[in-house]
Amino acid sequence: MHRRRTAALTLALIVIATGFAPERIIAPSRAQNTTSYQARLVIHLDQPGAVINRNIYGQFAEHLGRLIYEGLWVGEDSPVPNTRGLRNDVVGALKELRVPVLRWPGGCFADEYHWRDGIGPRDKRPRRPNASWGGVDTNAFGTHEFMDLCEMLGADAYINGNVGSGSPQEMMEWIEYLTSDADSDLANLRRRNGRVKPWRIPYFGVGNETWGCGGNMRPEYYADVYRQYATFIKNHSGNRIQRLASGSHDDNYNWTEVLMSQAAKQMDGLSLHYYTLPTSNWRKKGSATQFGEPEWHATLVRTLRIEEFIQKHSAIMDKYDPQKRVGLMVDEWGTWYDKEPGRDMGALYQQNTLRDAVVAGVNLNIFHKYADRVRISNIAQMVNVLQAMVLTDKEKMVLTPTYYVFRMYRVHQGATLIPTDLSAPDYKLGTAGHTQGVPDTLSTASIPSLSVSASRDVEGRLHLSVVNLDPTRAADLVATVSGGSPRTITGEVLTASAMNAMNTFDHPNTIKPARFQGFKLQDSQLLLNIPAKSVVVLELK
Repeated sequence: MHRRRTAALTLALIVIATGFAPERIIAPSRAQNTTSYQARLVIHLDQPGAVINRNIYGQFAEHLGRLIYEGLWVGEDSPVPNTRGLRNDVVGALKELRVPVLRWPGGCFADEYHWRDGIGPRDKRPRRPNASWGGVDTNAFGTHEFMDLCEMLGADAYINGNVGSGSPQEMMEWIEYLTSDADSDLANLRRRNGRVKPWRIPYFGVGNETWGCGGNMRPEYYADVYRQYATFIKNHSGNRIQRLASGSHDDNYNWTEVLMSQAAKQMDGLSLHYYTLPTSNWRKKGSATQFGEPEWHATLVRTLRIEEFIQKHSAIMDKYDPQKRVGLMVDEWGTWYDKEPGRDMGALYQQNTLRDAVVAGVNLNIFHKYADRVRISNIAQMVNVLQAMVLTDKEKMVLTPTYYVFRMYRVHQGATLIPTDLSAPDYKLGTAGHTQGVPDTLSTASIPSLSVSASRDVEGRLHLSVVNLDPTRAADLVATVSGGSPRTITGEVLTASAMNAMNTFDHPNTIKPARFQGFKLQDSQLLLNIPAKSVVVLELK
């Protein structure tokens, strides 16, 4: 039985999409298809689910390439406008995203970072080689600068401790320095360094990728190491830390099995890392900007695998933690491509097209679906590295398509998941063939043409995100709200003429939202024409 909702509803519909420009494509692709496909959607407003943790919209900042230095930190004497050394334009843009949690200092860098190097007068801090990513770290950006950034953004701090080259004592003392209000040597050292009141640290990670760059450990060995280190993560002065274990990657299910069986009682979260590569080949990943429909399709096939990994890792966690106390923390995810030819813009710098926007939307929808277990996700990374929100070049800044997806999707933060039933055809690559380096299994795979997620916020507003994965066909989507009756619609669209369209420093506004008009209310139904590769945000009242 359905109950009619009399209160006003606000529905934001977000549909991720792009455009197509043959002159910039390096592989053959189908022309834009004028025939739309039909799809139907039922939104079950009267069957609310789990709360979508706002931390699913987390960010990641590692000492890597030009992320910290130049991207965030320019120093107080820089001609780039800044506040206490942090550049104003980047911080201002990130504040628009309502960043809930920020992970730092790594990544692989975390297991070579010693926190005492980054406190005290900056001119006396040691310069250390960045053994993970190259170059020399001046340590100008350390604990106080990171916590200042978090406070500017209104974000919680997720600090990743050093297991690989550190010690339990070093980690324990860092936490005391950060969070203790006692009259102790370390708390007084913090005060002498300019911070009187202790900080709040809600999340602390014990190592990073301990199966790889964090120590090349066996899961059985790391389970014991984790239990040891976690013992010395102490709570001071009312601060309550969630202890996060270094988890698995991709389909390494044995790691999760061992950690949950041997250390679940000592952890509050277990991480999972997964990167989307168009080719599945780490030596030849594919271009960030020069691609056609075969690479588009292969990228989406790969990114959709994260749902399988979440399902199977969660099933293992359910055996040892049926109450779902331990969160699955997807604290590294996103696209990873080959280095772009031309000017060196720093380690792991890559451009960001509307293909990346589609990837972001698909992943966020999946994280919503498993909101009962997924508590944190941190896209890699925030500025100038991999699937970034923001790119910088000296005084210039540009916002990426992924940035706009996070800005649109922020309406889901802390909202209640609303179940949906979607009926839509699959998207399968046509007869254009496939590009060298893209496996045949990816070229022939069928994937959903649409990805959807719905939520209701604390004010009773309903939001829906829909991703159109098909790059050549629009979707005629008929949506009904079970338990509600929206009456008015407004919206905006994010689209471009090219599938690999991007914002550049010379053309920073190529992709910006505009008014959207492809909708119609008919009786109790919402009729939507979702363009191939487009991003639409609707509000229904």
